Amino acid sequence: MPVFRAMRHVHHSAGEMFDLVADIERYHEFVPLCLRHAILSRETRAETEILMTDMTVACGIYRDSFASRVALDRANGCILVESTDGPLRQLRTRWTFHSRSDGSCDVGFHLHYELASRTLALLMGAVFDAAFGRFVQAFERRADIIYNASTRDLSLAQSASAHKTSRYRFRNNVGTLAPWPRSFRA
Repeated sequence: MPVFRAMRHVHHSAGEMFDLVADIERYHEFVPLCLRHAILSRETRAETEILMTDMTVACGIYRDSFASRVALDRANGCILVESTDGPLRQLRTRWTFHSRSDGSCDVGFHLHYELASRTLALLMGAVFDAAFGRFVQAFERRADIIYNASTRDLSLAQSASAHKTSRYRFRNNVGTLAPWPRSFRA
């Protein structure tokens, strides 16, 4: 049964990282193989929010959905995901978030899974391994885009306005620069 473990120091707060991982309905924007992830139900038990979710994964002609139970335990800095049906006989993911004194945090990721069918494991096992192995990097990149974009855009905008002869303009909200059309150049 494949197991993936990672511990990363990231320059974002534990609360920001918890929010990013808990925002499952946006996974299709950046998580490998994720086509859709929807919340089917939501309830609160003590201080833990319990979500029942449905995630659709796709790779080439393969496409399947599976249901999961997601426990969001903000008080203890932990998110636990367990599959309840679908192509996975077992899926268990545990995220942990530990604050550091400088405002950054350590993010722990532990995932193990087993596909329900041997045939599927032979056909898709390597693809799932590669995708799951890139999960932590996908969340790190997403955090950098979301939590650094406003700061980066502001400093780039100030820099561009200070140089009226700048040959560049903002292409999108993450600070990518593109040349001005020739007619707008000074």
